[in-house]
Amino acid sequence: MNDRPAVLVTGGAGYIGSHCCRALHASGFQPVVYDNFSTGHRGFVAGPLVTGELKDRGRLSQALAQYDVVAVVHFAASSLVGESVADPQKYYRNNLAGTLSLLDAMHEAGCQRLVFSSTGAVYGNADSKALPESYPCEPINPYGASKWMIERILQDYRSAYGLGSFALRYFNASGADAGGGIGELRDPETHLIPRAMMALQGHVADFAVFGDDYPTPDGTAVRDYIHVTDLAAAHVLALKLLLQGHGGGVCNLGTGKGFSVREILAAIAIETGRAVPHVIKPRRAGDPAWLVADPTAAREILRFGPVHSDLATIVRTAWAWHQKAHPLKADAPIDAHLSPAA
Repeated sequence: MNDRPAVLVTGGAGYIGSHCCRALHASGFQPVVYDNFSTGHRGFVAGPLVTGELKDRGRLSQALAQYDVVAVVHFAASSLVGESVADPQKYYRNNLAGTLSLLDAMHEAGCQRLVFSSTGAVYGNADSKALPESYPCEPINPYGASKWMIERILQDYRSAYGLGSFALRYFNASGADAGGGIGELRDPETHLIPRAMMALQGHVADFAVFGDDYPTPDGTAVRDYIHVTDLAAAHVLALKLLLQGHGGGVCNLGTGKGFSVREILAAIAIETGRAVPHVIKPRRAGDPAWLVADPTAAREILRFGPVHSDLATIVRTAWAWHQKAHPLKADAPIDAHLSPAA
């Protein structure tokens, strides 16, 4: 008989969810993955698995009862900013309606603890200062708006039903498991670091920097990058607090330091010995110039501090993963020893 407390992890076969499952297991929990595999990977799953849709409340209820789930960590969502602008219906249907279905199933089962994967995108067009949780939330794309709406719902459920929940607003998840077993693997890939690395490997022929005219020091967008292993650790800390009776709240997960796109490409060039071939294209709709976290609340409430999120570790672990996940193509630009992007 398994005496580990069971935690349902929606989207547990995805990039961040799978790292969280490993962190949960290492901390004495039994993660139960709930995923529809629209973007997740069966090879990332270790342990109990329930294949299902978030909107299938009956399937969720069955999983909660079967495994006697004590809490839920909720990652499952559509998460591409550009796509959300082009197809907002998908984002409100999947993210908002899916979460309501999950909350209904949890309420019916008496499962009263939830850690929610939110995002720094709830802040919208922010200034260059590190953003505290009290900063006004004015999302500028449907992805961020859907997450913000869910946060408001969680507040109401906390007041009305006693739901204990943490909404963790993380910024740019990055890096890969140090053991090399899991990392970023999407089709199509849209994130900066893996896409740049895939360009070096010959798997991306049209790598572009979107916007070099932002009001930032070098004209390219600035983001706060946090290692996925650190993100996973923060979710475990939040879960433990909820299980100890904490009511929850909202915490940013970031480092408090931002890097521009050009700085990221320069770091990749240092790690790989090759500059990333790229072109400059216009800004994308829905992309703010600057998004950097104030991590004070996570440090004070969760007792969380990132330990793997220096840029060198992020790039090194990501490159190790991508060399395994995406073997070098014969026509890759292996001789492109150009000056790092400046």
